[in-house]
Amino acid sequence: MSHAGVPVEAVLFDLDGTLLDTALDMGAALNALLQEEGRAQLPPDIIRPHVSNGAKALVTLGFAAATDQPGDAARAEQEFERRRLRFLALYSTSLAQATRPFAGMDAVLAAIEASDRPWGIVTNKPGWLTEPLLRALELDRRAACVVSGDTLPERKPHPRPLLHAAELLGVHPAACLYVGDAERDMQAAAAAGMRAIVARYGYLAPGDDLAQWPQHGGTDHPGELLGYLQPSRGE
Repeated sequence: MSHAGVPVEAVLFDLDGTLLDTALDMGAALNALLQEEGRAQLPPDIIRPHVSNGAKALVTLGFAAATDQPGDAARAEQEFERRRLRFLALYSTSLAQATRPFAGMDAVLAAIEASDRPWGIVTNKPGWLTEPLLRALELDRRAACVVSGDTLPERKPHPRPLLHAAELLGVHPAACLYVGDAERDMQAAAAAGMRAIVARYGYLAPGDDLAQWPQHGGTDHPGELLGYLQPSRGE
């Protein structure tokens, strides 16, 4: 849909790889798991592009070359789930050791707030991890809404979490701008009728073809987001 002439009344962010740089803490949890199981740890630059895809993707990455997987598919799935849960347990104990908003994001949030616009978060990260992380960084009271991966039955790329966030804010979806670093973010925003902005500074993988993602523009630095608060930008 066209957003020409429609003012931006609210800004919604994905969490990992968009609002917060969580890669070091999630990577540390993966490496702790690998160490527990006697495997070689992975360097940050290998882990970083996979962080936005969550625990399953990281455990898959860490154990991709596993040679001890049981031959039975059911047992292999059980072993994978054990490792996934252990990864989450390790991560939950160190959510905010190195995690911070991306450089320049604090100023962006302050500018949004100064313009009397609400901002919120729509993430696939489960609430039991999202909520303590936001509290630790003192963002929980600033975010006007937080929709986590388990808030609703649907998750991104389904548009319902974004539509739910707009409803919580009392803002029409067409007047919302959604920022994310994954294709599912852009798909969800487009399906919800929101402006979709790619956070190119986030956790993009080498194979990501951004030109094929539905979007209204992109940004290489959080500070550039402020230009999209004008309705004519990116139309």
